[in-house]
Amino acid sequence: MSRRRQIYEGKAKILFEGPEPGTLVQYFKDDATAFNNKKKGTIVGKGVLNNRISEYLMMRLNEMGVPTHFVRRLNMREQLIKELEIIPIEVVVRNVAAGSLAQRLGLKEGTNLPRSIVEFYYKSDELNDPMVSEEHITCFGWATPQEIDEMMALGLRVNDFLSGLFLGIGIRLVDFKLEFGRHWQNEEMRILLADEISPDNCRLWDLQTNEKMDKDRFRRDLGNVAEAYQEVARRLGILPEGGPRDLKGPAVMQ
Repeated sequence: MSRRRQIYEGKAKILFEGPEPGTLVQYFKDDATAFNNKKKGTIVGKGVLNNRISEYLMMRLNEMGVPTHFVRRLNMREQLIKELEIIPIEVVVRNVAAGSLAQRLGLKEGTNLPRSIVEFYYKSDELNDPMVSEEHITCFGWATPQEIDEMMALGLRVNDFLSGLFLGIGIRLVDFKLEFGRHWQNEEMRILLADEISPDNCRLWDLQTNEKMDKDRFRRDLGNVAEAYQEVARRLGILPEGGPRDLKGPAVMQ
């Protein structure tokens, strides 16, 4: 493989310079982190599975009119994506009480919410991604009121689609985190869905047993993390041929 310039390295992915202007290559790592990088580990094959799962879900969302940064999958661990100006806000959509929501409000985990809730968090590992309001976002110039409305509307559309899709394969979409960015083309700007959609940033529970099929298995030391991710891919019909033995993939380029 040709040597490429690294643009950015996050906890789960690396971004490289793309083959043409306005593009990047997104590489999925096997690294696993939790609690804002306080807990670290490696889940063999996670990067390959998340690449496949995110590719599938982004393509389906593109088809239904949700604009995303995804262009195409390049290989087992890499995607070609559009280069965006990332908005430093995480948009969390919740359907069921779990995680920090259950802890903050003293709710029993697993309680269905009366309606879907949208929350905003400021992207900052140093500050542990604090929850913020629309007032904070507009006051500090992280996004305009119009951009907030757009992100909320897109987040709820994604929720409607993914809830139905996962329900059809026996999975309950508990909550998930989205990121968005500004895509500039000449003088026109459009908000696009960025990052990934995978068991790394979605809470997914088996519909019958409530067994966790996402990164909570790593966070809570439940074991069988890779197997849970494989099961999600299997139910979506996209488990790589040959299963786990094909999940090595290329090494990260420095």
